[in-house]
Parts: sequence; structure tokens; C-alpha cells
Amino acid sequence: MEYYSKAVDFAYNPTHARWLSPLLLGAESCLCAFIIFKIPYTEIDWEAYMQQVSQYLNGERDYTLIKGGTGPLVYPAAHVFIYSILYKLTEEGKNILVAQAIFAWLYLAILTLVMACYRKAKAPPYLFPLLVLSKRLHSIFLLRLFNDCFAVGFLFIAIYAYQHRIWTVGSVAFSFGVGTKMSLLLAAPAVGTILLQALPFKRAVNAAFLMAQVQLTIAFPFLPVNPVGYISRAFELSRQFLYRWTVNWKFLDEETFLSREFAIALLVAHLGLLLLFTTTRWLKPSRQSLPNFIMGLWQSRPLLMHQQVALRVTPTHVMTSVLGSMAIGLLCARSLHYQFYAYLAWSTPFLLWKSNLHPIAIYVVWAVQEWAWNVYPSTNGSSAAVVGCLLLQVLGVWWGTADDILGEDSSIDDKRRAHKHVE
Repeated sequence: MEYYSKAVDFAYNPTHARWLSPLLLGAESCLCAFIIFKIPYTEIDWEAYMQQVSQYLNGERDYTLIKGGTGPLVYPAAHVFIYSILYKLTEEGKNILVAQAIFAWLYLAILTLVMACYRKAKAPPYLFPLLVLSKRLHSIFLLRLFNDCFAVGFLFIAIYAYQHRIWTVGSVAFSFGVGTKMSLLLAAPAVGTILLQALPFKRAVNAAFLMAQVQLTIAFPFLPVNPVGYISRAFELSRQFLYRWTVNWKFLDEETFLSREFAIALLVAHLGLLLLFTTTRWLKPSRQSLPNFIMGLWQSRPLLMHQQVALRVTPTHVMTSVLGSMAIGLLCARSLHYQFYAYLAWSTPFLLWKSNLHPIAIYVVWAVQEWAWNVYPSTNGSSAAVVGCLLLQVLGVWWGTADDILGEDSSIDDKRRAHKHVE
């Protein structure tokens, strides 16, 4: 019985994550080296990235004229700057081994940051092995070299900074992430509610202006030449992915998948879920309804009242809101490609935990999702599993956080959740 009690304590007590994390990182370092040296690299987008940035480095500033083997450049300017650096570090993109080593260090750095975010949110240690077990995530970083790797890194820098109330750094990091790949815009609604509750209204507006200034700064080399062309390519909202490459919704027939009605239905579902989470979950620190909250933004609040609201924007609330917003966006996306798993792999364990699922159920759902994202090409069954697991996370985190206690009592709520799992 003593050993059982120790095992339960090890699995649930967040303090043990501090020494478990270095052990997992050490094992991951060895695994990354093994993957790089033993598993063949797969060319997908790297050569196109290099072709595109070579045109930029040779002086091209019209975004609509920059193209690669897979088509035109369709990512914001931070992507160009990041891969321009990689272009120079990898002998114009020819030294793949150096590129893989850089991405291995990137993977380990982000994983370290993710674990720190989990610890700050008082997540139990039994979640941490799931952060290092994804075959698909290793492939995205080490064998594919996608730009999503940098985008998800900026996302977790923003989460970490917001958890530690370093609002300026978090806002700059988030904007750089959007400037790398606009997929991070899916988290923008949650980021907005966090800033509006944690900061005085004027400071929140300043944070928004700062993020806009970051976008203007990184786009500056291209805006004087063809501003409309840059915006239309870097933030192209009308682009449609091919049905045959999609990971989700493959269980629908192609005609339905490509229909305007389906796109509108997904948009309505996305907006509806955002409204639901905003009104019932993300505004919990303010303890106000959405109309009252909006009206209150234009009224000066007593300093003490604002401080009380700000203190209720806890590290757990920050992480739940941002990752939840990303999951909602991924669920309602018409087409996901395999690299989008970078935004989900490190989010799923946390969201399933916040759904109040039993640890065994968490591992089962994680395994089903991991299997589904490793089926290539996707099938009716695998795509249904992708959508089903996302739906479970979105609805689960909404249901599981209904009774969350914010602010000074959050530690009590975490203990209550752990005790419930043990029972």
C-alpha cells in the first residue's frame, strides 16, 4: 500500500515534474540523434522554401513574384527571414544534416518551454510522457523541417510570457508567430480576452498596436513595392487545399468537402464556439457577462477591482484559453495537413486533463489521435478519428472547466481534480 501511495503521488503531484522533465529531455536528445542518423529525410517543402528565400536574397521584393517548386510564397515575412538565416547556415539549403540538427535543437528548446508551461499550470506528471511520444511530431520537426515548427515555438513563448505576466514579450512573440504562419490567428480570440482582463484597457490596446507594429515592421521590405500583393499572399484566406491531401473531413465526399455550404457551416460553427467559450469560460476572471464586459471597457474601473480581475487571469486560465482557442480553430478548419499536428500534439494532453478525463482515458484518446495523424494517406476512419478527437477536446475542456475556481483558489481546484482522478 505504501508503494501504491508513492506511485499515485508521483503521478499526480506537480512538484515531481521538475525532475521528471530533465530525464525526458535527456531521453529525447538521444532519440532525436537516432532519428536523424537512422531514418531517411523526406523532402516536401524545404527545397521550395530555399528557392523562395533565394529570390528574396537576390533582391526580389514583390511578394507575388516569389515562387518555389511547390508554388507561390504564401507565408508572412517572418517565415522569409527565418529561412533566409537557415539558407545561409545550411550552404544554401544543401546541407540537410545541419538543417536537421538545427531543428533538433529547436524541438528540444520548445519542448523545454512546453514542459515549463505545463509545470506553471500545475499539470500532473503523468501527462509529461505524452509530450515526447509522438511519432508524427518528430517527423514534422526532424524529417520535414516545416515552418510550423517555428510558429508553434512562438506560440508557447507567448503562453509562457503571459503565464508570468510579461505581457509585452508575450505579445511580440505571438505577433512573430502570426508573422511566420497565419495559423496562429486561431488563438487570437483567447489572447484578446486575456489581455483585456489582465491589463487596463489602454494597455491592452497598446499591446494590440504593438502586435500590429511587429507585422508592419517585418513586412516593411515588401510593402513599398506591392502592399496589396503582400497582404493577399501572406494572409490569403480564400486559399483551398486539395481534397486528397486533407487529414480531416476525408470521410465526406469531395463534392460536399469543396462546397460553399460546408465552408459556411464550418465558419458558423467556429464563430458559435468562440462565442460560447468567450461568454461562459474565457471571461470568467471578469465575472461579467459579455455585454457588461464590453460596456465596462469604456468605463474607468477602480484600481482594486482591476487588480482582482487581473489576479484571476491565472497561468492555468491562460494556457487553457489559448490552447482551447487553437483546438476550436483546428476543429472548424476545412482542411488540415499533416504539419498542423505541430499545434495539436503538445496541446492535447493538457486539454484532455482539463476535460476531467481519467488518466487511462487520456492515454487512449491520445493514442487514437496519434494513430489517426500517422495514417497516410488519410482514410475515412482516420479522418473521422481526427475530427472526433478534436471535438472531444473542445467539448471536453468546455465541460471540464465549468466549475473551475480562478485566482487565489486555483490550487485548491487542482487538488480537487487530482483527488477525483485518484478516486
